[in-house]
Amino acid sequence: MNVSGRSLFLGSFSLVLAGLLAGLWLTRGTACAATLVAPAAPKAEPTPAARPVAPRADLGEGEQRTIRLFEEASPSVVYITTVAEQIDFFSRDIAQIPLGTGSGFVWDDSGHIITNYHVLRGADAARVTLADRTTWEAKLIGVAPEKDLAVLKIDAPREKLRPIPLGSSHDLRVGQSVFAIGNPFGLDQTLTTGIVSALGREIQGADNTPIRDVIQTDAAINPGNSGGPLLDSAGRLIGVNSAIRSPSGASAGIGFSIPVDAVNAAVPELIAYGKILRPSLDLEFLPSAWIRSLGLENELVVLDVVAGGAAAKAGLQPTKRTRRGEILLGDIIVAVDAQPVRTRGDLRLVLESKKPGETIQLTVVRNRRELTLPLVLAAPR
Repeated sequence: MNVSGRSLFLGSFSLVLAGLLAGLWLTRGTACAATLVAPAAPKAEPTPAARPVAPRADLGEGEQRTIRLFEEASPSVVYITTVAEQIDFFSRDIAQIPLGTGSGFVWDDSGHIITNYHVLRGADAARVTLADRTTWEAKLIGVAPEKDLAVLKIDAPREKLRPIPLGSSHDLRVGQSVFAIGNPFGLDQTLTTGIVSALGREIQGADNTPIRDVIQTDAAINPGNSGGPLLDSAGRLIGVNSAIRSPSGASAGIGFSIPVDAVNAAVPELIAYGKILRPSLDLEFLPSAWIRSLGLENELVVLDVVAGGAAAKAGLQPTKRTRRGEILLGDIIVAVDAQPVRTRGDLRLVLESKKPGETIQLTVVRNRRELTLPLVLAAPR
C-alpha cells in the first residue's frame, strides 16, 4: 500500500514537472517567433520642401493709391490716452487711473491736436502718442461741446509734427471714396475705407446741441476711432470721426463725421479764446428745470434782460412776479430771421453765422400774440 502510494505520487509529480517544462518551452518558442516576425523600423524619408510662391503682377493702381495715401497721412494721426486722478482715502496720495483712449490729428506745427470733446470728457489729464511712438503730455486749450470738438497742445519739436492737409466738405458727393485712420480698440494706425453714404445728417453734441450737415459713411468706425480724421481720395481732411450708430457698440456700417468746414471755422476760436464766440442777446433764459415743471415745449423763455443791453433796447420783456405772487412769463423766442428755434442749441446754431452789430429779427410770443422785434447783436460775453 505504501509502495503503491509512493509510485502514484512520483508518477503524478513527473507529469506535473513535464507539463511545466512543456509550457516553458512553448512560451520561449512563441517569444522567439514574435521576435522573428517583428517588422523592421521604417526608413527615414526626406522632409517635404516648402511650396513655391506663385508669381503675381504689380499691385493695382487703386491699391497703390491707397498705400500712398496711408503712408502720407498716417504720420499726422495721433493716439490719445486719458486718465482720471483718484485720491487714496487713507494716504491722501493722488493716483492716475486710465480712463479711455481715442484718436486725433496734428492741426499745425505749433503742436495743436484736434480730437472729439467726448474723448476728453471727465479726464484730468491726457497724453498724445505720435506716429513715431513718442508720447507727450497734453494741455487742454479749448473745447466746444456743442460741436464735439476739443483742442490739445503738446510741446513737441516742429520736425516731429506733420499737420494734416485740409480739404472741404461743402462740395462732397454721395458715393465718393473716403478713408478713416484711427486707433479702434487701442489698435493704433488702423486704416478703413468706404464711401460717403449720405450728407446733411444731424447728430447730438455732448451738450445736446444738434450738429448739422454731418457726413455719414460706411467706413468702419469703432470705439477708439473717435477724433480721428476722415480723408478724401486726395488725402485731405474732410471730417472728424465722431459717432457710430450700432446696437452692439461696434461698427455696423453707419458712422458719422463732423464736416471739416465746421471744424475749420471753430478751431481758430478755440485756440484763441478756448471756446466758440457768438454774439450776445444780453438776456437770460428760464432754467431748464422750470421749463420742465411748467410743461413748456419751448426752452427760450426770457427770464431776465441786461439793463441797457441788446435785449432791453429791443424791448424784450422778462419774467415778472406780480404783487399777488403770480408769475408772468416773459417773452418766448420762437424764430430768428424767420428761422424757427425751440431750444438753446437751435439758437446757438443760428447765432454762429451772425456778427456783433448785425441786426436780426426776433419773433416772440407775448400774451399769446406773436411780435417781431429788431435786435442789434452785442459783443460776446
